[in-house]
Amino acid sequence: MKYLTLILIALILIQIPSIEKTDVPFIYQLQKIDIKKIYDLYTPKFLVIDVFEILNNEDKIYLQKLRKNGTIVLAYISIGEAEDYRYYWKDIWWKDPPNWLGKENENWKGNYKVKYWYKEWKEIVFQTINKIISKTEVDGLYLDIIDAFEYWAQNGYDIEFTAHEMINFVKEIKNRYKLLIVPQNGESILNFDTDSSYLNSIDGIGIEDLFFYKSKKLKHTQERLKYILKIKKEGKFVLVTDYIFPSKVIDEFITLCETYGFYGYPANKNKLLKDLSFGLKYLKKK
Repeated sequence: MKYLTLILIALILIQIPSIEKTDVPFIYQLQKIDIKKIYDLYTPKFLVIDVFEILNNEDKIYLQKLRKNGTIVLAYISIGEAEDYRYYWKDIWWKDPPNWLGKENENWKGNYKVKYWYKEWKEIVFQTINKIISKTEVDGLYLDIIDAFEYWAQNGYDIEFTAHEMINFVKEIKNRYKLLIVPQNGESILNFDTDSSYLNSIDGIGIEDLFFYKSKKLKHTQERLKYILKIKKEGKFVLVTDYIFPSKVIDEFITLCETYGFYGYPANKNKLLKDLSFGLKYLKKK
């Protein structure tokens, strides 16, 4: 009877299909993150997540398993905009904002441009990074809204000032934390990086909307590549997120990323980064 039971169990196990994990270059998800699902299905080289969306110990366990398997985990943080759904937001700011808080982003409700050179905002960012580190181990920080330097240059400030203040802020973060530093977008700030201190402070760069948006080929690609390839030439990695799934350009996007040596993520067109892109299945071909 004992041996018969073992045989039956073995037969059942044989019939259960095993889940084949897929090696993928890059996954970028900020909402409704299911770390176990990512772990079960994929082995990404890079994973960018909002650590504050991780709500339980099981997710933390699987996140560390991913890291042990070689995934480089980067924690998302916006350093150029304040978000009214974060712990630091004060209700009074809607009626009586502090001097460093600017207008709401027309494209992203609840996000407000900040004068990032103010000490008060910098302290909020440092506190947020400390909370990230205390919540779970990560390999680096993914710094969003670097291009706020361009926004303020268009709204009453000298671009030399706004660029140098952003460069100095990124340098401060690098000096405070022994983590990988990966800014997102704002690559033209290299025009103001006269001593290469910005370039020396970053370990890679994240780029959105480089080759395609939805199914449309973008016209600014070559202009942006001038800066991006300069960064890559210095041994930095490049993470590219184009919002193209579903569309017919995924294969071309993957080929372009491979040609340039970039790590690409064919994200969903909605730009919300709240679910895994089914475009990842196309990476199996490569």
